[in-house]
Amino acid sequence: MAERIPPELQQQLTKLQQLQAQLNQIVNEKLVIEQELREINRALSILKDLPEDCEVYRVAGHLFIRISKADAEKELNERKEILEIRLKSLDQQESLIRKHLSEVQAKVNEYLSSMYRQRTAGS
Repeated sequence: MAERIPPELQQQLTKLQQLQAQLNQIVNEKLVIEQELREINRALSILKDLPEDCEVYRVAGHLFIRISKADAEKELNERKEILEIRLKSLDQQESLIRKHLSEVQAKVNEYLSSMYRQRTAGS
């Protein structure tokens, strides 16, 4: 006969699943931000080698809009700064969630081992 999962264990398992989902979401968001940062750094590197009077275009929807090299660099650097701050925040969130995940996993393991000990002692 199959035993039901005790409510305490079920609660911890649900919490574990929620934390894992949050961690996956944060890791995916970090990957997107890191990719955008690589693209920005590449664009800044290309702009650095261009003369100051060179025409630069920015994509805005379906249009290309001409802007100065200085404005392009300014916009890219501002976006880069925002993304770096967001990435740092996500790093902190990831660390905190990993810590919580480890704690909940330890509780689940402890509960399961105590159930196992009770079962083997009762046999």
